[in-house]
Amino acid sequence: MIGASGFIGSRLLGELSARGHAVTAIVRHPEKVASLPGVTAVKGDVFDKDGLATLLAGHDAAISAVHFTASDPELLLAAVKQSGVKRYLVVGGAGSLEVAPGVRLFDTPEFPAIYLDEARKGGAFLDLLKREPALDWTFLSPSAVIQPGERTGRFRLGGDRLLVDPQGGSTISAEDYAVALVDELEKPAHGRRRFTVGY
Repeated sequence: MIGASGFIGSRLLGELSARGHAVTAIVRHPEKVASLPGVTAVKGDVFDKDGLATLLAGHDAAISAVHFTASDPELLLAAVKQSGVKRYLVVGGAGSLEVAPGVRLFDTPEFPAIYLDEARKGGAFLDLLKREPALDWTFLSPSAVIQPGERTGRFRLGGDRLLVDPQGGSTISAEDYAVALVDELEKPAHGRRRFTVGY
């Protein structure tokens, strides 16, 4: 997994470890990775295509949990393809989800300006994946609000439309987001498409 020490990456790492997966955690600072069963932390650079490809080679799947503004999607995609790994799961953003036909969340006036660049770059990454001819990719978008919380294992899944609860909220805990992504890793149901998770 690329970006295993971040907000989402660390939760994914915990979920993968708890389910008995062997994980190579590719990070800038291996000493920051929690010591967990089955986890091996290695130093890697998201801008070193050949180095990333070497670290990813031989794995069943690659998971990318890095910020879109702190990486180069085309380089990441090239590294995954060069590595020979057949499945690529991407921690996506909510901004590119639709709130009405043809209207994405980041196109609405209420969308926070501070997240706009990251959201747009996430949408561009999704568009790039959609043009990818062969790789088996999946892009999981959270709800509009994702924050630390409880691992309940109870949530809804959707497609390209933002999930909203009866009170008008759109939330998911980072822990349940991790459950949904690892579920997808273990039992693929959204090959070559984006899906979303929320309460």
